[in-house]
Amino acid sequence: MGRKRAASGGFSIPWWAWVGLAAVTPVVLINVAIAWLGDTTVSPLSLSFLEMKVNALRAYGAHRPSCLLDGHEPLEPLIARAERKHGLPPGLLHALVLVESEGRVHRISPAGAMGPGQLMPTTAAMLGVPDPFDPAPALDGSARYLAEQLRRFRDVRLAVAAYNAGPGAVDGRVPRNGETEYYVPKVLAAWAQTRPAPPPPPPRPAPVVVARARPAPAQVPVTVKPARKPVATVPVRSIENTRPSPDAPPARKPVAAKPSAPVRPRATVKPPATPAKAPVRATQAKTQVISATTR
Repeated sequence: MGRKRAASGGFSIPWWAWVGLAAVTPVVLINVAIAWLGDTTVSPLSLSFLEMKVNALRAYGAHRPSCLLDGHEPLEPLIARAERKHGLPPGLLHALVLVESEGRVHRISPAGAMGPGQLMPTTAAMLGVPDPFDPAPALDGSARYLAEQLRRFRDVRLAVAAYNAGPGAVDGRVPRNGETEYYVPKVLAAWAQTRPAPPPPPPRPAPVVVARARPAPAQVPVTVKPARKPVATVPVRSIENTRPSPDAPPARKPVAAKPSAPVRPRATVKPPATPAKAPVRATQAKTQVISATTR
């Protein structure tokens, strides 16, 4: 019979090939659905996390009809509200969401994590989040889980590592599993951009400079000139008033004043010189001669 099929040009598929094709087809369909619906990249023949992927597709199918018409509200106000509610550093949850899902609500990871915070189905059930694709409860659950890791490890790096790899994998350092050691620097770099800028320091008071008083310049005495006395104005008589009337007596002719002789300067009289006293012997001789003649 085999020869007849080969002679007629027929081709027979072994049974084990049918079994393998039947086993691979669901895997390919699951991975293709995750890549298409979850907006992610995954190998069609990936056999990892098949159960998580199936749960994620089931949750997506239950959520999607509720947001076809209404859509979702913006994520930024929801993220800020969740950070304030659970006491997270400002901007940390925002950075984590950007690295996890790039802010896409319907994101599904190759491992089956769901929503903006990429919660695994088991983690979402533990946090009491019924729909990880609903932004408000999903972000609240992610913030609560991250705040719990931050209180546990008291280090942002270790808390972010525990959010990605699980708290059991963090033993005082970031685990090196091929993913978490690259995940943590990405979140910290995004946090450096999303955190609010610190308030500027208060302005320093300006130093008080005490200016030394300069000596006042010497004032130059100002001589005030006495005001001039006003000159009395003599009314000018008109020509008509200066004409003499016929009844008036004749005016006297002005007498010319004689030129006075120049005054000679008085000669200064010197006092008479006092006669020099004659020596006493000469006077005594004269008196003797006079007395002899009188005898």
